[in-house]
Amino acid sequence: MITNDATLLKVKHEVLYEVAKLAYDGKLDDERDNLPYKMVPGPQPFFRCCIYREREVIRQRIRLAEGKAPGTEDDGNVVQIINSACEGCPISRYVVTDNCQKCMGRACQQACRFGAISMGRDKSYIDPSKCKECGQCAKACPYNAIADLMRPCIKSCPVGAISVAENGTGIAVIDKDKCIDCGSCIHKCPFGAIGSKSYIVDIINDMRAGKKVFAMFAPATYGQFGADITMASWRTAMKKIGFYDAVDVGLGADMTAMAEAKEWLEAKAEGKKKTTSCCPAFKLLVEKHFPELADRVSETVSPMCAVSRYIKENYEDAVTVFIGPCIGKKAESAAGEKESADYALTYGEIRAMLRAKDVKLEPEAEDNDQSTLFGKKFANAGGVTAAVIESMKELGCDDEVKVCKCDGIDACKKALTLMKFNRFQDDFMEGMACEGGCVGGPSRHRDPNMAMRDRKTALDNSTDINITENLEKQGADKIDMVRD
Repeated sequence: MITNDATLLKVKHEVLYEVAKLAYDGKLDDERDNLPYKMVPGPQPFFRCCIYREREVIRQRIRLAEGKAPGTEDDGNVVQIINSACEGCPISRYVVTDNCQKCMGRACQQACRFGAISMGRDKSYIDPSKCKECGQCAKACPYNAIADLMRPCIKSCPVGAISVAENGTGIAVIDKDKCIDCGSCIHKCPFGAIGSKSYIVDIINDMRAGKKVFAMFAPATYGQFGADITMASWRTAMKKIGFYDAVDVGLGADMTAMAEAKEWLEAKAEGKKKTTSCCPAFKLLVEKHFPELADRVSETVSPMCAVSRYIKENYEDAVTVFIGPCIGKKAESAAGEKESADYALTYGEIRAMLRAKDVKLEPEAEDNDQSTLFGKKFANAGGVTAAVIESMKELGCDDEVKVCKCDGIDACKKALTLMKFNRFQDDFMEGMACEGGCVGGPSRHRDPNMAMRDRKTALDNSTDINITENLEKQGADKIDMVRD
């Protein structure tokens, strides 16, 4: 049952918890249809206008939790619109407020080129069926009486992938050909109408089938849950909820840094300018919005894919699950990269699984440090550059390398535009979709500023081994690092 203080996140997490619990118990097929009534028993609604809409929101969120589209149609995109929650959003973008003085100049009406504005008894009126949302009326009004109610989802999308359906329903629509799965929109919708597919049911089913399921934790994990929650803490907790073992993806970052260093050295010798490839949203930004630059993206696989290949090299039938703050990793795992991660989860999803098994994270001293400090810092803005340059030095290159470090889609688009028109001045480009790097990911557990303080404390205890030595020590120096 959802309590009266339910927030958007609480509704989402309660559904994930209930679905995970039923999946672990093997009762999901029997109890799925009853779950909306259990969570919203009635007669009073808790978070929307009525219990019937609330139950429909729950039903659609259950489908997302099972890795399905919330509705009957599935375009294959990871990020999805929950129609039953989206219906409460305003349809008209520009609305005339009570500040309207119905002035004689009628500046708004004169500015409209589509005949959408008429004069009512008390104020002007905008006909939504004629309005083209150009905004000229709002600019012309001397009283600032016309409000721009741009939907938060549309405003938050950095690549213009979200629009309003033209069928009159007012439901938001995501253009798959533009969407880069950055997840920027998910937490910006005040109705909780945007979510991502989850694969907790598939993962739990693999566990129950006796498969060796490995958890792979993103370097951004350090500091997210406190300075004293180590990879050892996660490893212990993961084994309690059914995982075979857990691996630090910082090792994959070391692998990626060394492979990319070799690639950059070759590119520099040939006078080519390259970009990083570890951020899936950045990679999709190039593929979908700057396709002419596709050959500039590094051919090296991401740290997630690198660790997955490393695990599968040692365990032939292993199932690999990435866990971090990134929505884009879900799309990357679903893209079918050779021996990449089979699934990706957010911190909220793994917490639901922990809760379903009544397991808590406990402080534990690290006894098996798998990555270097450079690998762990891959999650920081500029961390990829630092690791690659360190790798280049270890390979014997002391030449100065100029790298444009971009965090945030706007910064990435600016640098890519310069590269497109051959005006990019640096040697290479680090592209990170999230501001601050992966630690600022859309599904982070804590505010980045709070997490960074604990992150620094946690990283201060890292081993001082270099990247070359670590790869040899972990037996990860011979893994194929080239993308399909």
